[in-house]
Amino acid sequence: MSEKIWLGGIYLKDEGGYEIILRSLLHYKKRLMTVDKSPEIKDSAAMFGGILLLAARKEMPKINETIQKIQKGLSDTQSVNTLEEDIPFLEKALSSYELDIQKAQDTGHEYYLNLVGDLASVKNDLDLIKIAKSKINQFE
Repeated sequence: MSEKIWLGGIYLKDEGGYEIILRSLLHYKKRLMTVDKSPEIKDSAAMFGGILLLAARKEMPKINETIQKIQKGLSDTQSVNTLEEDIPFLEKALSSYELDIQKAQDTGHEYYLNLVGDLASVKNDLDLIKIAKSKINQFE
């Protein structure tokens, strides 16, 4: 019985998928750094903001580590395959970015607009996010 090949690694390295993944990770980092300012938290009890901010800061090293893995993987195929274990984390970053783009579009709330940046240019990322979510989960 042969071992399955993670096609998501090929997508990341050879098909340029790393670009949307890196943007999503950087967005996720920015989102976590400002989680206490998000409308959802401001509307709920104030004490949860601090707790969520502490939990978010614990995620920062994982983001930085994953970014380094991706950068290393661009020059080394074996390194990119180590990202297979990070698929759930990559999906979380992609979903966070996707949701915040949609909230910026739908609500026009200043927090989300500042978070995603130029709305006209990030709208194109919605299609790339869908592709990335699908491709990083492919095996052969």
